[in-house]
Amino acid sequence: MSTQEKSEDPTQQAREGACEHSADQLRYWLALLHTPGLGSRGINRLLGVTGGNPQPLFSTQHPAHKGLKQASIDWLRDPDWDRVEQDLRWQEGGNRAILTLADGRYPTLLKELEDPPPLLFVQGDPAILDMPQLAIVGSRNPTPSGRQTAQEFARFLSQAGLVITSGLAAGIDGAAHRGALQGSTPTLAVTGTGLDRVYPARHRDLAHQIAEQGALVSELPPGTPPLPANFPRRNRIISGLSVGTLVVEAARQSGSLITARLATEQGREVFAIPGSIHNPLARGCHALIRQGAKLVETADDILEELAPLLGAQLERTEPVSTVKAEPEARLWDQEYQQLMAALDFDPTPVDLLIERSGLTADAVSSMLLLLELEGFVSAAPGGRYCRTGKMGTEPP
Repeated sequence: MSTQEKSEDPTQQAREGACEHSADQLRYWLALLHTPGLGSRGINRLLGVTGGNPQPLFSTQHPAHKGLKQASIDWLRDPDWDRVEQDLRWQEGGNRAILTLADGRYPTLLKELEDPPPLLFVQGDPAILDMPQLAIVGSRNPTPSGRQTAQEFARFLSQAGLVITSGLAAGIDGAAHRGALQGSTPTLAVTGTGLDRVYPARHRDLAHQIAEQGALVSELPPGTPPLPANFPRRNRIISGLSVGTLVVEAARQSGSLITARLATEQGREVFAIPGSIHNPLARGCHALIRQGAKLVETADDILEELAPLLGAQLERTEPVSTVKAEPEARLWDQEYQQLMAALDFDPTPVDLLIERSGLTADAVSSMLLLLELEGFVSAAPGGRYCRTGKMGTEPP
């Protein structure tokens, strides 16, 4: 690579400059981040012109200003330093860090993107960002079995040494983070807001737990609200940090499929869990499988695919040949056998269960309640029920 080519590649320069910034240096990075009309691509282009150093851009006249919007030029000539100071004060809160592309702590995989985030705000341990990661994503409104599957896969894969990375969203994201917190490896949440905000708000306690046992990450400065446009861009960071992306449940039009597409474009592995042809949330996964994603039935399917990439970094601390540990067998009487035979893994209306089983409505209702309490059955919206992975045995 020539000297000229190096000067136009801030990512390469960042790899070579393993250092943390002084507060004065960091001010210019933050001021560049706040420049209107740029975005990560525009910022990286300007850094290529200046050899990876943002400070020369903040002058009355600079050749790199040519072609910029007037609002961008005005800002570079006279930034609002008060906004920069607000970011620096956030970092002083403890257990927080601001990483730039020139910081040695910036995650290696993320630098490989065409438009890596110029800065990352981290609450938690920045070292986690360079650990081997698997993204788990899916529907915000999953089926009960989908939620359970995400949580169990996350726990097993965390036990195997993978950081589980997701987006802190409702549904599959939250289940994946909770499962990882039950494992032995930290979990990482990439947010679509500033780290002084939690979205959705009901995940506030979960976010605090992740920050204590893992890390929260955002390319957006403190104070950034949950704007719709920020979440698709957040997805490129989720896939970019990870060696692979697992999609648990997703409709055909789903943000999870954006993450999977980005993972493919980034040269990362894509995994998908199949489902029933009657489940609309399985259609996105089936589409991914038709496009070449690896069909996953057990955690071993993922570990076997990633083993050549990660080798000794994966640790099998417990058996992972199945998604979850084998349940204790349950001996059913005749009526329970009839009801369990009538149940599917797809949510089934109670009326249909009564018809299939030949039992009375009262009997089916009371038996479903007991089966749900014992974890053999899961309730779905609309008064429907489906089997979980937990199984009983028939009497001899």
